[in-house]
Amino acid sequence: MSDRELLSGYVEVWRSAVDDFTALLEQVPDEQWSTPTDLPGWDVRAVASHTAHLERVLATGVEEQADVGEPPHVTGLMGLYTEIGVVNRRDAAPAQIIAEIREAAAARHAELLADPPDDGAARPPRVFGGVPWDWRTLLRNRPLDIWMHEQDVRRAVGLPGGTDTAAAVHTADYLAEAFGFVLAKKAGAPAGTTAVLRVDGHPPYAFTVNDAGRGERLAEVPPTADVVLSMDRESFIRQAGGRCAAEPGAIRIDGDQALGARLVASMATTP
Repeated sequence: MSDRELLSGYVEVWRSAVDDFTALLEQVPDEQWSTPTDLPGWDVRAVASHTAHLERVLATGVEEQADVGEPPHVTGLMGLYTEIGVVNRRDAAPAQIIAEIREAAAARHAELLADPPDDGAARPPRVFGGVPWDWRTLLRNRPLDIWMHEQDVRRAVGLPGGTDTAAAVHTADYLAEAFGFVLAKKAGAPAGTTAVLRVDGHPPYAFTVNDAGRGERLAEVPPTADVVLSMDRESFIRQAGGRCAAEPGAIRIDGDQALGARLVASMATTP
């Protein structure tokens, strides 16, 4: 697959993620926009505002300014940056925020269709907050970010769903790539250890710890492994996404129970 085809695929998954997210936001009554989410310090409005902020910057290249103060839930410079969109939209009506997301995404989508990127390693002309991402990283990250925020909102207001969409599949595959790092570094498995991650609806992911102590994906799933973790897509994304744990009993561990428990406990790879 060429870079252009790969990147175009990411663009379409992102566009569908935006449509799903904004359709969900329209289902949330105005009075529920103040409902807290799993993200510390952020309610539904903050999640939507943050998304509008990033999509607007990507569409226009214009960075916003705001005095965000020192929120207790913020750690690091990127955290302060993401508060800008939240502060600037505190008084915006829900419908206005939804419209802003749609308008920015529509403009951005039209631009990407008219002049599609064809080199994943090249730098895009616009990236929010000066993040040093190439085209591949930027376009691959956007569906994950928006879909994760869709799930943040769904859990907050009690509207489950959205786990069988293109963005959901994309997100699970993306997060699964970090399982080798979790195995080797976060769980501290020794060289030669093999682990298999089975997520419903996806091919199994098999990793080993190589002699350099790094997690390495295996081309084929071994007939036996030191540990096998099995779960549905929602449980995996909850555990690996860092928002909240999977429901008790949702993750099955076969093989080395102690290692499996360490893997489950350290699976989160996103803030």
